[in-house]
Amino acid sequence: MNIIVLLKQTFDTEEKIVLEMGTVREEGGNFIINPYDEYAIEAAIRLREEQGGEVTVITVGPERAENVLRTALAMGADKAVIVNSEDLNLDEYCTAKILAVVIKNSEFDIIFGGNVAVDYGSGQIGPRLAEELNIPQVTLITNLEIDGNEAVIERDVEGDKEIVLVSLPVLVTAQQGLNEPRYPSLPGIMKAKKKPIEWLEIDDLNLDDILEVKTISTETYFPTKKGAGRILNGDIKDQVSVLAALLRSEAKVI
Repeated sequence: MNIIVLLKQTFDTEEKIVLEMGTVREEGGNFIINPYDEYAIEAAIRLREEQGGEVTVITVGPERAENVLRTALAMGADKAVIVNSEDLNLDEYCTAKILAVVIKNSEFDIIFGGNVAVDYGSGQIGPRLAEELNIPQVTLITNLEIDGNEAVIERDVEGDKEIVLVSLPVLVTAQQGLNEPRYPSLPGIMKAKKKPIEWLEIDDLNLDDILEVKTISTETYFPTKKGAGRILNGDIKDQVSVLAALLRSEAKVI
């Protein structure tokens, strides 16, 4: 079974974000695998252990993104591909186009991705890529089993569960609860140094005519700090009156 995992390098979730002129300052920042992508890697490795085959991890990013590929290889992935997007302004539309060109001529049975990235959280890459490749997609999965040429998938739906039966190939996006990602072992880290990483340049993909961004970020800013909560006491009617007054004068929502 040929399995592909989509990766993104994001800021460490413990990192202190610094904004300069409406953009995030990257200098000196610590970057990691997008946490939701770790669930995708773990699911891919477990599936390979059950079914056999090969796991390939792919990312579109700057040169520093090689680090997340090495981590994925140390976890147990077999090989990696990076499309160098250094100094390029790409949105989800462009990234999906790039991934489609890289993947479309490959043999694959299933593509895993994280449900969202913890930086901008659009959740668009997986669905857009599935559309480009003309394959089915299932998001927010919490369990997956392969039965012949079909996948039996469990996914979250508004606090309930849905069972989906879909033919391969398919693209799925993982979320917390799917599994518990493993840590790279020392032997895995040593083996990862010898595993291949294929480097591709945007210019080699002949994409100049379709890499036109559809989304432009004008500013990035921190959310407004929330004030302390208040507990209302006393008669219910009095509480309702006070609450209505607060919603009108302070929250300004009525």
